[in-house]
Amino acid sequence: VQLQASGGGLVQAGGSLRLSCAASGSFFSNYNIGWFRQAPGKEREFVSGISRIGTSTYYTDSVKGRFTISRDNAKNTVYLQMNSLKPEDTAVYYCAVLRGDIAGRPTAYDYWGQGTQVTVSS
Repeated sequence: VQLQASGGGLVQAGGSLRLSCAASGSFFSNYNIGWFRQAPGKEREFVSGISRIGTSTYYTDSVKGRFTISRDNAKNTVYLQMNSLKPEDTAVYYCAVLRGDIAGRPTAYDYWGQGTQVTVSS
């Protein structure tokens, strides 16, 4: 599975962005998917996750009510809609997939995309 993240950019605080993660390869719907982010000098942290058919979603507390994860298995794509962005959301955002249950630790994931930069100015 190869993953390509896109949609990052520079936005003012309070603005919105929608990240996409397109997957190539077979059996996309066999994977649970997570979004992570990593700010300079910080560890990679779990942001959101979605189950194989999208029936279950997960969010870290700091983004609940602002971010929405979704997926379109027909298009092999997962999305992260980010609203009410804050400067502390600034990071490189990564998508990743795993066959096991959604997990918060990066080491649980099998494949990673290359990351897309999100910068939120104050």
